[in-house]
Amino acid sequence: MPSFRSFSFALSVVSLLALASCNNAPTATNTSSPASTPATATPQANTASTGQAEDIDYMTNLGLMKGHLLVAKELLAQGKPDQAEPHIGHPIEEIYSDIEPELQERNVADFKSTLNGLHDLVQSKPQDPQVETEMQAAMAAIDQAMQAVPAEQRQSPEFTLKVVNGLLDTAGSEYTAAITDGKIAEVIEYQDSRGFVTYANTLYESIENSVSQKYPEAHQAIESDMTQLKKAWPSATAPSAPTVPPEQVSQLVDSIQTNSQKVTQ
Repeated sequence: MPSFRSFSFALSVVSLLALASCNNAPTATNTSSPASTPATATPQANTASTGQAEDIDYMTNLGLMKGHLLVAKELLAQGKPDQAEPHIGHPIEEIYSDIEPELQERNVADFKSTLNGLHDLVQSKPQDPQVETEMQAAMAAIDQAMQAVPAEQRQSPEFTLKVVNGLLDTAGSEYTAAITDGKIAEVIEYQDSRGFVTYANTLYESIENSVSQKYPEAHQAIESDMTQLKKAWPSATAPSAPTVPPEQVSQLVDSIQTNSQKVTQ
C-alpha cells in the first residue's frame, strides 16, 4: 500500500498538471474509494438479521403457547380435563420465563396471571362454564403479545414460514419422543406435537395465497407435505400405535423446510 508521503507527493503533481486532470481521474477515484465504503454497513446488516431472528424466536415461543392451548381446548371439548390440564400448565412452566424479559422490552402487558387463572380453574372446576371464557382470554392475550412484532413481518410469507418451521421442528421432536417400541408411550408429547402442527398449519393457511401466487411449485409441495403430516395426529386422543412412523414425520418436516427455502432465500 502506498505511503501517505508518496500519496501527498502525487497530489502535488496533480495540482501542477491541471490540463491532465482527466488522466488523474483514476487516482481521484482510488483516493475516495476507501472513504466511500460505509464502515457501518456490515454491523447494520447484522443488527437487522439479529432483530429478525429474535422476532422469529419470540413468535415461535408464542406459537408453541397457542399450540398447547389449542390441544387443551380439544381435550376439554372431549370431556378430558385431566389430559387438558398439563397443556394449560406448559405455557407457564416451560415457555413464559423465556419470553418474559422480551415482553417488558416490547411493552407487552404481562399475561401470566391470565394463564394461571385458566390453569387454576381447570384444576379446581373443570366443568365451570367460565373455563371457556378464561380460555378465550388466554388466547387473546397471546394474540395481543404477537402484535408487538410489526404487522409487515407477521404478514410476510418469508417470516411466517420461518416460524412455521420452528413449530414443526419442535413438533417432530415431541412426536419422536412420544414413541417407544412402536407404541405411543408418552401421550402428553403426542398431544403437544398435535397442537404445534395444528397452529403451524393455521399460520401457513394465512400466507398460502401469497405463496401459491409467487411460488406455485413450492406451495404445492408444502401443502401436500402438510396434508400428509397431519395424518400422524388423527385425534387429540392418542392412538395406541403411531399412524405415521416417526421417520416419515421427520422426512415430511425436512421436506417442508427445504421447499420453504425457495420462499425465504
